[in-house]
Amino acid sequence: MIKAELMNRIGAIGAQDTDLLDIGEAALLLANLDLPESNIAAYEEELTLIASDMKAASHGADTLADRITVLSDVLYKQHQFHGDVETYDDPQNANLMRVIDRRKGLPVALGILAIHAGRAVGWEISGLNFPGHFLLRLSRAGEHAFIDPFDEARQVNTEDLQNIFLRLHGQKMPRQAEFTQAVSDRDILVRLQNNIKIRALNEGDRERGIEILQTIALLVPRNVETLTELAIQEVSMGSIKSALGRINGYMSRNPNSGHERNLSALKEKLNRSLN
Repeated sequence: MIKAELMNRIGAIGAQDTDLLDIGEAALLLANLDLPESNIAAYEEELTLIASDMKAASHGADTLADRITVLSDVLYKQHQFHGDVETYDDPQNANLMRVIDRRKGLPVALGILAIHAGRAVGWEISGLNFPGHFLLRLSRAGEHAFIDPFDEARQVNTEDLQNIFLRLHGQKMPRQAEFTQAVSDRDILVRLQNNIKIRALNEGDRERGIEILQTIALLVPRNVETLTELAIQEVSMGSIKSALGRINGYMSRNPNSGHERNLSALKEKLNRSLN
């Protein structure tokens, strides 16, 4: 699939007015941008097989505990996925195609597979708004269970959450209910791409960082923070006219965004640099 078609399909997903997306398909499109020679149909078949195996294994799984067991058995035992502990920072761990090939990845990539698997059988499953380590929330009849996709869908309790937070942030977890709230599929895909972007920018690869930011901008077309970051990165590479065009396009599409003053100031600054 050519890049323009992939970008158009990702843009169409980003334009959808819903928090629930075909998250597996979206992640494959993002992966295909990095691996243009790969046959996306083969990976779509893999997602179909996971869904089929879930349907076969989930009969009678009525409790949350039963459903966690089924998810763990199908995705991690039958299909042999696991968290990549040894080469955690390998960029391949955030590319769903390579995750499927290698059977290992980051928490957010494995979480996308788990969400795809759970929703294939009609379960209510989503990403969790927990900072630093991607977790999932599986729900049924108003009850919730938190699971770690990096650790074979292990169920985690409040004490586990506190220990994870302490390990990652060096302090006790604040009593904030938002940490156990669900996030949108769009947010999950952005989190996936941010993993790649941050690694690229940390390595000084601004061109790569800009490419990833462009995909994020397609996923969250009204997000002014992404727009601004992308424009700044483009300016750092000397693409001032591109940055100006991007800002003008955003302001034209979103005339009452509430960010007109800041964007106009940024445009003025960029225009001065052209003179």
